[in-house]
Amino acid sequence: MKIQERIDAFAELREVLKNALAGKEDKKVSGLSELINSQQLINPWFTPDNVTSALSAIARELTSENLLHWLAAYPHLRLESKPVTAGIIMAGNIPLAGFHDFLSVLISGNNLISKTSSKDSTLIVRIGDILTAIEPRFREKIIFTQEQLRNFDLVIATGSNNSSRYFDQYFGRYPNIIRKNRNSIAVIEGNETDAELEELGSDIFLYFGLGCRNVSKIFIPEGYDLKMLVNKWVRFSNLIKHSKYANNYDFSKAVYIVNKESFLDTGYLLLKEDKGLSSPVAVLYYEYYRTLSAINDEKEMVKDKIQCVVGHNHVPFGEAQFPHLWDYADGVDTLEFLSKKNKAGIL
Repeated sequence: MKIQERIDAFAELREVLKNALAGKEDKKVSGLSELINSQQLINPWFTPDNVTSALSAIARELTSENLLHWLAAYPHLRLESKPVTAGIIMAGNIPLAGFHDFLSVLISGNNLISKTSSKDSTLIVRIGDILTAIEPRFREKIIFTQEQLRNFDLVIATGSNNSSRYFDQYFGRYPNIIRKNRNSIAVIEGNETDAELEELGSDIFLYFGLGCRNVSKIFIPEGYDLKMLVNKWVRFSNLIKHSKYANNYDFSKAVYIVNKESFLDTGYLLLKEDKGLSSPVAVLYYEYYRTLSAINDEKEMVKDKIQCVVGHNHVPFGEAQFPHLWDYADGVDTLEFLSKKNKAGIL
């Protein structure tokens, strides 16, 4: 397949998903609604709303214009080259967390063998089925498995800090991208509009805060009215009705009470002043600051632990979970990595 044919296939995937989410299913996506609704039986965190949000984010980005803009930085992809086989280990913290790696490998003309997460084992497979229905030539380029990866040239693995040690040990002799835990932060300057502060709630609460692009900590100016801020997020209060989320809320609240630690309780979210970045589910850390330059210094010290920053002059409020195709996880250019393997002649 030529690159334009691959672009056209993914652009059509967008249209198929977009129509399906609007209730206009055809034979390519038969049963997608049932699949969306059944995910919570496999993984309680994957509610229909969260799965729909993930599919909507994908459909939003896969326009022909976005794909062409993204790939324009890699003119060598228009040249014919022997494909590599990329072994992909996908995360399962949020629905379709591995889609961008899936897209990157295939759009660059390479082959994919992917170990799906046990927490998200069917959604990406269904996306693969839809893509191969659109463009049958992809069938020979895609393998999904839940077994140990074999017969690959390079590896892209996403997991926790603990699993990354296993990945380093097992895949260290292969060209690799190994991703660890990251968190996202928001910087509030005090001049935000009500709409921006409300949208920040989406960055915090979407996917129950389980994604690496979810805001787990906010920086606020000294003297900032924290109670005014949380009043902007009341529309997310129904999250406390979700049993697993509520269990995390109750557990953290009990720990803070027993340890006599101060916190603000909204009834569905606990806010705790803390120097850390990675807050538990149902908890949001906050930290006061005097100057923005002090925050910049702090960000620089922990930049390898931050996925994205939300705020003015950063990712817009409400957009953390809608990255562009060129917003690479951990700041590592996946397409450049795949391209270097071809240029290096490992084939």
